[in-house]
Amino acid sequence: MIRISEAAQSHFQKLLADQPDGTCIRVFVVNPGMANAECGVSYCPPDSVEPDDERLPFNGFDAVVDSGSAPFLEDAAIDFEEQEMGSQLTLKAPNAKARKVADDAPLIERVEYVIQAEINPQLASHGGQVMVSEITDDGVAILQFGGGCNGCSMIDVTLKNGIEKELLERFPEEVKGVRDITDHEPGEHSYY
Repeated sequence: MIRISEAAQSHFQKLLADQPDGTCIRVFVVNPGMANAECGVSYCPPDSVEPDDERLPFNGFDAVVDSGSAPFLEDAAIDFEEQEMGSQLTLKAPNAKARKVADDAPLIERVEYVIQAEINPQLASHGGQVMVSEITDDGVAILQFGGGCNGCSMIDVTLKNGIEKELLERFPEEVKGVRDITDHEPGEHSYY
């Protein structure tokens, strides 16, 4: 589930040496599955380990993950780099914003995953988001925009040159196009 580099494991061992015996590290996601999801690492004293937590053994310590964060930490990686200007711990969790789905999941779930994990983070910089309403029998993904995308003057470019192009590349045999069902009335929230 989570890869922790040798350098990061050494770093955690040093930090945990100053903590009470049995202290683990907790890896978690705040707002999992949301565009504003954030990953974090903290100390986890022995009395804070919950029965449904997953324990991952590493070199000299355990990492603990709560059941709510676990699906969003699939393929996560923690690294530690020492540099002249200081050291840096990095946590990359590509599935924090959307729960990873199986390759054989229904098409709508796989399309929704790509939207949540890759497209919505880009739209979020403009205060917007998109969701899949349905996928028609003939393979057209019906989309609904919200936030800053609603009423945006560039919505057609985003729809055709961005989202449709990405979905056609990812699902060439299944998705044949996209259609926007949003009522794009410009408003104060619209991005221009």
